[in-house]
Amino acid sequence: MTLALNRPSKLLFIIILYSITGFLFGQENSRSPQDSLSLNTLEEVVVTANRYGSLQNKTPEAIEVVNNNSIQRFQLRTAPEALLLAPGVFVQKTNHGGGSPFIRGLTGNQTLLLYDGIRLNNATVRSGPNQYFNTIDVFSVGKIEVLRGSGSVQYGSDAIGGTIQALSTALDTAEKPVWGTDLFTRLVTQGMEQTANAALKYGDKRMAFRANATWRNFGDLVGGDTTGQQSPTGYRELDFDLKGKILLSDRSSLTTVYQRVHQKDVPVYHKVALEDYAINKMDPQKRELAYVRLHQDLGNNIFKTAVVTASYQHHEEGRILQKNGSNSLRTENDKVRTFGFSAEALSSSGKIWSANSGIEVYSDKVKSSRIDKDLSTYTETANRGLYPDGATMTSMAAFSMHTLSWDQWEITTGLRFNTFINKVADSALGTTKLTPSALVGNLAVQRSLNQSSNVFASINTGFRAPNINDLGSLGIVDFRYETPNFDLKPEHSLQYQVGYKFRNRVVKAEVFLYRNELYDLIVRNSIEGDSIEGYPVYQKKNVERGFIQGAEMGLDLSLNPNWNLTGNLTYTYGQNKTSDEPARRIPPIFGRLATSYAIKNWNLNADWLMAGKQDRLASGDIDDNRIPDGGTPAWNVLNIHGSYSINYITIAVGLQNVFNEDYRYHGSGVNGYGRSGVLSVSARL
Repeated sequence: MTLALNRPSKLLFIIILYSITGFLFGQENSRSPQDSLSLNTLEEVVVTANRYGSLQNKTPEAIEVVNNNSIQRFQLRTAPEALLLAPGVFVQKTNHGGGSPFIRGLTGNQTLLLYDGIRLNNATVRSGPNQYFNTIDVFSVGKIEVLRGSGSVQYGSDAIGGTIQALSTALDTAEKPVWGTDLFTRLVTQGMEQTANAALKYGDKRMAFRANATWRNFGDLVGGDTTGQQSPTGYRELDFDLKGKILLSDRSSLTTVYQRVHQKDVPVYHKVALEDYAINKMDPQKRELAYVRLHQDLGNNIFKTAVVTASYQHHEEGRILQKNGSNSLRTENDKVRTFGFSAEALSSSGKIWSANSGIEVYSDKVKSSRIDKDLSTYTETANRGLYPDGATMTSMAAFSMHTLSWDQWEITTGLRFNTFINKVADSALGTTKLTPSALVGNLAVQRSLNQSSNVFASINTGFRAPNINDLGSLGIVDFRYETPNFDLKPEHSLQYQVGYKFRNRVVKAEVFLYRNELYDLIVRNSIEGDSIEGYPVYQKKNVERGFIQGAEMGLDLSLNPNWNLTGNLTYTYGQNKTSDEPARRIPPIFGRLATSYAIKNWNLNADWLMAGKQDRLASGDIDDNRIPDGGTPAWNVLNIHGSYSINYITIAVGLQNVFNEDYRYHGSGVNGYGRSGVLSVSARL
């Protein structure tokens, strides 16, 4: 594995590497007995790695946490943009209303998205970049956890690259009834954003709830330097969520959540700018989620806790398309209804052994339609939608994960068996039933070197079962016309990883190396000499093998109680063995260097984002009109933010892209923000 760095990349690499090595040696030599007392107070509790709370530094996985206060401090406007704070995550934007996270070179249906442990990935999640994580209201999130390289044993299909979980804001009970209100508004210059958010909170001895509502109007995105206004890119959004918790007894509690996100008129900019469309937008883009979760302390010598969750989710995506000069207006609509159920038990014996075992069921049903309207005669014709109407996908799984701890050693291992029933009944293509299954496992061994540091090695197998999007899509996707294939089997991965973690009261440092072997990849294959509606025809097949490998490093320095410095750098290399060419959409080397300084009521923040040039392209990248000829150029962007708090009010201002640089995340359909001002006011009553 070779590293080819441009000048800014080399600078960031040197800063982080020297800081890590220098501080580690310095801290080891100067550590006092008091340092060990503060280790646990610095520790972050994470739940995604084991499905229950564990200390981040003691977890033998590459896992990172993005907290809500960091999201607010750097004024990140959406859930995908909040992921820019997480090392190892590259966020591509097909459109301004999207944001597709790449973990270890993979995205789309090869990366698993969760909300409070419930799968957002459904039967129609597409390969490649998508907009699904943007259907999470960032104001409903307490924190986001990113688990790189793992998740299939814990959560099932799609976690080949890793798992991203958004966790709702925690609720607190109180000895006396307490009401609270949070108010927030934000404006961005050049009309790029107007946001208003309000939350109402209540807590007493037995219950707590939080109601949250968000209204947003995003204007057209204005890029840097020579880009100017990118029209159409703006859209509107209205969100609502409610979370409640009731203590049924001293040993049991019930949590309920309902959330609804509704986005309107979300343009796909590059289709209009580059592919001769007069109209190409998603309207509506909606997602609803409701769940109820029972948490019961069992008080048994072995079985400690049981958790049962029942969920309902509804996702709707509408698409409106019209070519320039055409009298035909096409309206497509896809709806996916998902019921979910899980039951799990946490077991332990002393401090040596603990386990989490359970079952999980998800059932999806797809409704898909298309109407073509002739604007010259105002006649409408109903046609087959993008997917077979009435198609279903059912997932059933059993899993068991175990942790053994003694002395300086920690071993985690687990297994999951997952089986699927996919039923597709199509008037044009016939009826098909597909029943793929997969058995996956993981093993990680961690050794504590001292109170501050540890090393670990892990191996994870992952899989992705073919879904309805793979089996039954018929129509225009990106710059291709897809036809269905009903003879597909799961994709598989085998990932090796080694890591080093160091943490004390001054410094947190991590370094990870990994290699992910990919098998039976489902890819679009061109049908030579065939075209429909002017687009080349493709069909998906299990025909490819490949690998992705890379390195990730992160550093967090608490220089004094008021001053913090953070940096990370990620390098990714991917190769398609079958076609002997680079893997598709591999991010360039990228990183972030940020500093925060707080004194009295003031808080000052700055972050420098950078990405190297990506000119190592697959043939599919070369054909992709979102990628410039010769590859995506390197870029550097500096943002500064500051806030002042008085009593219960905080006023924050920021300047994004200080030097007004033109830049684009590799594979995106729009360029990033140009120089723009941000003003926000929040009140906590």
